[in-house]
Amino acid sequence: MAYDVEDVRRQFPGLAREHSGMPVAFLDNPAGTQVPRLVVDRMADAMLHTNSNLGGFFDTSVEAGERVAAAHRAAAALVNADETGEVFFGQNMTTLTFAMSRSIGALLKEGDEIVLSRMDHDANISPWLMLAEDKGLVVRWLEFSPETFEFDLADLRALMNGRTRLVAVCYASNITGTINDIAAISAIAHEAGALVYVDAVQYAPHGLIDVKALGCDFLVCSAYKFFGPHYGVFWGRRDVLDRLRPYKVRPASNDVPWRFTTGTTNREALAGVHAAIDYIASLSRFEDGVPAAAGLRDKLAAGFRVMKQHDDILTQRLIDGLKPFNRVRILGITDPAAIARRVSTVSFFVDELPSADLVKSMAGEGIQVWSGHNYGLEPNRALGILDRGSGVRVGPVHYNTVGEIDRVVDAVGRALG
Repeated sequence: MAYDVEDVRRQFPGLAREHSGMPVAFLDNPAGTQVPRLVVDRMADAMLHTNSNLGGFFDTSVEAGERVAAAHRAAAALVNADETGEVFFGQNMTTLTFAMSRSIGALLKEGDEIVLSRMDHDANISPWLMLAEDKGLVVRWLEFSPETFEFDLADLRALMNGRTRLVAVCYASNITGTINDIAAISAIAHEAGALVYVDAVQYAPHGLIDVKALGCDFLVCSAYKFFGPHYGVFWGRRDVLDRLRPYKVRPASNDVPWRFTTGTTNREALAGVHAAIDYIASLSRFEDGVPAAAGLRDKLAAGFRVMKQHDDILTQRLIDGLKPFNRVRILGITDPAAIARRVSTVSFFVDELPSADLVKSMAGEGIQVWSGHNYGLEPNRALGILDRGSGVRVGPVHYNTVGEIDRVVDAVGRALG
């Protein structure tokens, strides 16, 4: 079955929005995607029909528990978790990382070293910097090339030594769109005895995650970036989780994952996360050869392949449209042969045109994109644009259209005169 973007768009009520009589082009997806009707319906159903705390003997509590367990199983399938108890949830990636950095930090002592990346969102930097300040840790930085927008992993090897305890890195950059070789990074880190903490927020809407193949120790993402509600998903390797001290109230369970689940579980958000995962799996209908009886993991794999194919079309269309403008500098991989090494997040900088002015002009035309650092302080600094207002970020996903990409290119052309 051929991909039908209009069929996909009909699943998202928010996409019908207009601005001054013009259809809104939702291209701000790296900051948060729209949600399909399925997510809204499941969340409402959870609040209306299973609105109860867990652990009771009465119907609503039992049914709420069943839905929570099902959401955990779906999230485990999303990341290919090896054991039960390895996946839990929290408010968002940032909140989860601050909490887990405290537990991981209990293993560290003064003089230990951690490696952070200049490519990362600040949510995978500030928690570790603050931990380093509290514990007297040494921080090393993994630089990326502003020409290739990728790491040279020889640089990572040079940073590792017998005191290295943690490497924190993004799976995909929210500024450059680069997809990093997490499996190779994990292998290098583990050779030195270091743990690997992966921010997969920007990768999760675009590609299938396999924590077994990646070889990392922790991975975290946020469901509102992959068509779900504002809730975070955390995976940790079971043997590592068992070593960590949980910061929790005394009556909370000592079993995983509940020992790391602080407070009352947000059951309506869990229902929404489960629905978002099921939605991605439903896109497998556009790929021939996927049987209806296939398991969730297989359907997710097909769904992500479908999305990636469409994402790549839009990404290349945008890059090709921007390249002819001499004043535009694209801040990421542009080679069509290397498109597999990037997600569809495309940032660019325009000489002598404030990014905020360009984005404000686009907003007047119903085009929703972002300007500024987008919490990527280090990558913007490395690219030399942090003090110059940073760039414009456009992030198409599978429900966006070629026509919307052309609107962006046309708007840039008009702004440049």
